Amino acid sequence: MELEQRVADLERRLAALEAADRPAPRLGEGDFWALEGLKEQLSELGAADGGVLFTGAVRLPTGEQYAWQRGTLTEALLDGDWTDTAEAFAALGHPVRLRLLREILGGRRTAAELTELDEVGTTGQIYHHLRQLTGAGWLHTTGRGRYEVPPGRVVPLLVALSTARP
Repeated sequence: MELEQRVADLERRLAALEAADRPAPRLGEGDFWALEGLKEQLSELGAADGGVLFTGAVRLPTGEQYAWQRGTLTEALLDGDWTDTAEAFAALGHPVRLRLLREILGGRRTAAELTELDEVGTTGQIYHHLRQLTGAGWLHTTGRGRYEVPPGRVVPLLVALSTARP
């Protein structure tokens, strides 16, 4: 809970900075406005070991919009049990599962729609992949064979994809 309060304070301070007479932040190489804000916040918290922040504002092809942010202190990450994340990473480690996630984010939400796709396997294989993704928290069912990426997982999924690219 303490970390959530710290992140909320960081969001509040960032909003105040954005409202000030400062040039709007630009996305691009060499532009570290988010990093500088994180470093300032970490300094104020006395977090000598640093921290990690990832955030995103996304509009999917379906028109759905998501805004999400998470911050974690380095000490908590390094001292935590990493084995509990293995299932989430393993679920993303198959090309068909990544394709299914992309299709679901793109609007194909039912198992029937997903089984119509080329090169994703048999119906049984597709259900196996959907169970793996659901079990790892990357998907949940919304009833009657419909799947969606939970709102709190959309930005983390896109972050994971972006960190895997060169």
